Amino acid sequence: MGEFKVHRVRFFNYVPSGIRCVAYNNQSNRLAVSRTDGTVEIYNLSANYFQEKFFPGHESRATEALCWTEGQRLFSAGLNGEIVEYDLQALNVKYAMDAFGGPIWSMTASPSGSQLLVGCEDGSVKLFQITPDKIQFERNFDRQKSRILSLSWHPSGTHIAAGSIDYISVFDVKSGSAIHKMIVDRQYMGVSKRKCIVWGVAFLSDGTVISVDSAGKVQFWDSATGTLVKSHPIANADVLSIAVADQEDSFVVGTAEGTVFHFQLVSVTSNSSEKQWVRTKPFQHHTHDVRTVAHSPTALISGGTDTHLVIRPLMEKVEVKNYDAALRKITFPHRCLISCSKKRQLLLFQFAHHLELWRLGSTVATGKNGDILPLSKNADHLLHLKTKGPENIICSCISSCGSWIAYSTASRFFLYRLNYEHDNISLKRVSKMPAFLRSALQILFSEDSKKLFVASNQGSLHVIQLLEGSFKHLHAFQPQSGTVEAMCLLAVSPDGNWLAASGTSAGVHVYNVKQLKLHCTVPAYNFPVTALAIAPNTNNLVIAHSDQQVFEYSIPDKQYTEWSRAVQKQGFHHLWLQRDTPITHIGFHSKRPMHILLHDAYMFCIIDKSLPLPNDKTLLYNPLPPTSESDVVRRRTAHAFKISKIYKPLLFMELLDEGTLVAVERPLDDIIAQLPPPIKKKKFGT
Repeated sequence: MGEFKVHRVRFFNYVPSGIRCVAYNNQSNRLAVSRTDGTVEIYNLSANYFQEKFFPGHESRATEALCWTEGQRLFSAGLNGEIVEYDLQALNVKYAMDAFGGPIWSMTASPSGSQLLVGCEDGSVKLFQITPDKIQFERNFDRQKSRILSLSWHPSGTHIAAGSIDYISVFDVKSGSAIHKMIVDRQYMGVSKRKCIVWGVAFLSDGTVISVDSAGKVQFWDSATGTLVKSHPIANADVLSIAVADQEDSFVVGTAEGTVFHFQLVSVTSNSSEKQWVRTKPFQHHTHDVRTVAHSPTALISGGTDTHLVIRPLMEKVEVKNYDAALRKITFPHRCLISCSKKRQLLLFQFAHHLELWRLGSTVATGKNGDILPLSKNADHLLHLKTKGPENIICSCISSCGSWIAYSTASRFFLYRLNYEHDNISLKRVSKMPAFLRSALQILFSEDSKKLFVASNQGSLHVIQLLEGSFKHLHAFQPQSGTVEAMCLLAVSPDGNWLAASGTSAGVHVYNVKQLKLHCTVPAYNFPVTALAIAPNTNNLVIAHSDQQVFEYSIPDKQYTEWSRAVQKQGFHHLWLQRDTPITHIGFHSKRPMHILLHDAYMFCIIDKSLPLPNDKTLLYNPLPPTSESDVVRRRTAHAFKISKIYKPLLFMELLDEGTLVAVERPLDDIIAQLPPPIKKKKFGT
């Protein structure tokens, strides 16, 4: 594996935004997740739960509701009173429409997916027709006295239930009038609360309405008579969310205490056809409020203030008991927020509304393996670059020489020239950026810092020559066959001759930068690309996919390498394939051409292509053999995968020079310490 000095960085003060709402799409097996800063993420549950797309946040877009409609269309609504549709190809906002009802608290699509219903601050329930291009307002329902906090359609599409403060309304969709008003009891544990907020409602096929409220109760109502059938007090705090399975045989609720409860419809006796709802399982995977839940055919999904997205498979629904049946807890984005200047040993950290530039510390001390060396010079915070406007930063990059910084929001692209004089740093913005560079999804500098590659959300790739304080646009590679597929990942060869780009559909295109033309397209694969890089000297393209497969493709020969074919023939170790976080970065050692360096959130790995691959009977996480063993024994027990799990959670790892690595960690305890305090629960003996 070799010995490295490792800069262990823990001053990237990144805190993910809390999860506000989730929406599961059964047809595509995708999950949309909205965060408190307005960011929307799309997870492909069929592709090892990979975050394949994201839409950057916006300060004014506080999303309160998210839903899928017919034709795989995604909508959100929030406290700015707007309904937003997202373009899932170009990865931007398609349009935003004001509902003219004040802040929107709830939204749901009709069972057919052709209509949209929103609940507003002014007590109005508004019905919109979904047209091929936009949505069109149809009519208002009877206005209520207080805000509409939750909505649910009856599966037949004839009635809706609306949760408000202190009551639940049942509307007839055809007439738009309220036919029942069910008053919610404010009392809980003998104490009368001032208000009872109905945070969630669910309308079942048999006419039952299930409600969850701020008094800690799950209640069952008969919508035909408007009466309470049964009440389940389950928490000493608010029950904030509810989701029902498609078969209506189970549902899940989330509480402000961080607990998720699973309810199931079970027979009263073994021979009886009569069934009743029973609380079967509580799960405590969160420390804070569970703001939202979803119910897929095989799993319970929850998210909340503690920023974790938790996917808990239901063992009775999972057919094969493999690693798909394991609990998943997703905390960090599946994209890189850090870039590195190797020559100046600088790190650029990307936050939602600013960038930070740090110079790494240095040491003159030496030691043996595992020693912690004292710093002779501490890390320096050189620059704090704040964005203007309400939009979040999409992507950023620093050049290898450290003289250029580029970043982009949804509507503006920024390029800066940096000058270093001793310990001082000066910054100059490059003005008059062309209109076609209005927004970028990915930015990358060439190794010699003379070219800049920009992937726009229209599918085009721009090649820009960097001059002293200015630039020149050289070429734009247009998307193939008229498609508008956004390119999310870029890789350039160290010699600057080749550019590889990967889109959301798992395809990888390779361009010849010298001749400014498409060189080849890597054969399509079923799973999306999570990371890619081009090796020095050989110009082999290494591609990692979300199912943990790694391919090596020879760009000059336009085919997979012999090593890659051998790997696919034998197959990866089963423990390698069962890792649940994607590879987010790939690197190479310039003096060791047989080595591939890669990492995910919980391990750093060096693949030595000169050694044999491990089979399933071999230890994958194999500790190094003792030095007392002979060279023959050491060689026999060694295999290609050298894995270190010392650094975690690992957000970034890069080789600075032949013997130096930089590892950026973000411990979960540091994130939790910056969250608001959770609800205090009394424990036995305290």
